[in-house]
Amino acid sequence: MLIIGVPGKTLSDEDRVWLSSPQVSGVILFSRNCANRDQVVELIDDIRMERPDDPFLICVDQEGGPVQRFREGFTRLPALARLGELYERDPKLAVALAEEHAWLMASEMRAIDIDLSFAPVADLARGNLAVGQRAFHADPAIASELVQAYARGMHLAGMAVTLKHFPGHGSVLADTHFDAASDPRTLKEMRITDFIPFVDGIAAGAEAVMLAHVNYPEVDVLAAGFSSIWIGDILRKEMGFNGIVIGDDIGMAAAETAGGIPARIEAHLKAGCELILACSPAIVEQSVNETAHLSACPAARVESLRGAVAPTWEALEDNPKRDEVIARLAELCPDPSKK
Repeated sequence: MLIIGVPGKTLSDEDRVWLSSPQVSGVILFSRNCANRDQVVELIDDIRMERPDDPFLICVDQEGGPVQRFREGFTRLPALARLGELYERDPKLAVALAEEHAWLMASEMRAIDIDLSFAPVADLARGNLAVGQRAFHADPAIASELVQAYARGMHLAGMAVTLKHFPGHGSVLADTHFDAASDPRTLKEMRITDFIPFVDGIAAGAEAVMLAHVNYPEVDVLAAGFSSIWIGDILRKEMGFNGIVIGDDIGMAAAETAGGIPARIEAHLKAGCELILACSPAIVEQSVNETAHLSACPAARVESLRGAVAPTWEALEDNPKRDEVIARLAELCPDPSKK
């Protein structure tokens, strides 16, 4: 049910208590948890030892560009927006590189025993302060084609795909980490724009969808992650999605529309979310305590997001495909910070 954050680069006794709670289905790691590859591998191994017999997810946001949590010892990945820019010049090459970007990202994560990088961003690049360079393109058809390619690459590397942030976070200005966000468009308008990358990503086999903390008052008074209309009626029934529904971080400012931490968890679960992110260690203890009486997410559902068998890091480094992909990404989608 809960995917929690831990504060440091090693586990404390308190962390171990949290991780042993059956309602905790996984952990999400951040830059604060990673000094370098060797250290984070030790941390991941230690986390695994706390739940050796249960399906348990170790997750990260390793998107590339501005959101890449692990950097020291890992390939620096360009932002997804670089692929959208390339598409305007060479669509075929951009699609190929999107698949390779995904394969490289997911292969590196699987080689250190990360199950899930929450990717790709399927939002449209239409000015949202939180999304920005994380989205492929403003055009729904281009974004969709690149989302599908990214899904193929992740699957080739043995990683499940998470489309975010449904039903589309890209077309409102506010950053939901810090402010409430409201999108005034109608359902009809969203069906022909923001929905397209999600519909096509689901058809491409995405195993999970993460909900936005955005309110769409023409559809429901509740923000999408708290809405049974968005999850049950639209995502499940209309779109036919049978995978895992994930609620975005309950510590974000926009989640406060549901009330305190217990109310946010209850609202997510009531709406149909199966996994809920509690990223800040400051809210983890309360989140764990408030869910102690609830049933854990079914093991089979958690297992559906577990990573497939992966090579060791050494084997990955010996794979000539990796060097080729790194070179192509560096040449054709350069990191703007290095210019």
